[in-house]
Amino acid sequence: MIGIEAKMVVREDKREEFLQEVKALIEGTRNEEGNISYTLFESTENKNEFLMLEEWKDEEAVASHNGAPHFVAFVGKAKELLSGPLQAKKFEKNA
Repeated sequence: MIGIEAKMVVREDKREEFLQEVKALIEGTRNEEGNISYTLFESTENKNEFLMLEEWKDEEAVASHNGAPHFVAFVGKAKELLSGPLQAKKFEKNA
């Protein structure tokens, strides 16, 4: 299993647009083959800071997701929605 955490800090003036775009991303992703979970969290300490926690069956599922139309569309809009680059870390389950 592959885990990914993606940290996103949203521009204050783009918050509502971000929430609409990320909703479409979540809905599309949860229907993908190989997706185990895809959950968005908002920081309780820093407004407009979000963390997407993802679980995938394997690397093939991650690669397929990275080419999915809803993901490509979201990434294309991310530069105007986020105050800085998206920060992602990938983990692999060992046991």
